Amino acid sequence: MELINGKEIQELTFKEITNDVASLREKGVEPCLAVIIVGSDPASRVYVNNKKKACERVGIKSLEYALPEETTTDELLDLIRKLNADDSVNGILCQLPVPKQINKQAVLDTISPEKDVDCFHPVNVGKLSLGRAELLPCTPAGVIRMLDVAGVEIEGKRAVVIGRSDIVGKPMGIMLMERNATVTVCHSKTRDLSSITKQADILVCTVGKPKLVTSDMVKEGAVVIDVGINRNGEGKLCGDVDFDDVAPHCSKITPVPGGVGPMTITMLMKNTVTAARNQNNIK
Repeated sequence: MELINGKEIQELTFKEITNDVASLREKGVEPCLAVIIVGSDPASRVYVNNKKKACERVGIKSLEYALPEETTTDELLDLIRKLNADDSVNGILCQLPVPKQINKQAVLDTISPEKDVDCFHPVNVGKLSLGRAELLPCTPAGVIRMLDVAGVEIEGKRAVVIGRSDIVGKPMGIMLMERNATVTVCHSKTRDLSSITKQADILVCTVGKPKLVTSDMVKEGAVVIDVGINRNGEGKLCGDVDFDDVAPHCSKITPVPGGVGPMTITMLMKNTVTAARNQNNIK
């Protein structure tokens, strides 16, 4: 069994992104990411701080807009429109969740598709489904990057994704198909789940249920990617996969923490660089 180490792949990818940023700066372009946070959710604050640190690591300029909890949808949309019109800003993201009085979909739909580095805008989701995406959903893109660096052949393989969320499950299935895998997407209504997962050469679990996947659900020698981040009874981070039970049966597996998590923020940096390049017509 081989561990697919997200932190090591992050370091490798950060080096590539840092070189890309330096190349853009030589051409007079300073990649810039604007991050909006509404309210004082502790987890959101941690995520935003981590994004700022990642920007600093690779040389991307970061702007933070911290808005009060009582911000209205209209006030937030006004800020987004200003950032859309600011040519010095290449990427915009609004940290989720937003307070309940804010129309989340209106927020995501208002961010310019060219600056939508989370790939949540309907235009970018549509491009992804047509195989024409330039900005990719960060977590699924991170999974593909991990598979590539780990030397996993995707083409021709049977891939099973457990979970159909708009953020991870659905785009994950599309991206694996784009790489010529035969893909099955399972969800809460799937019958006899283990009979399907046992067919998977590549199994991606992204449902948010601790230790959902056990060894009797996994094909011997499969590659298992655990996207879930949960807390167990002792408050420790754990994934959707029962790691100790499943690992002996895998050829490769990701840990939690230290697996897919670091790659999500890494691909956000990559998207920001891609957006800067596209907006300045630099190939």
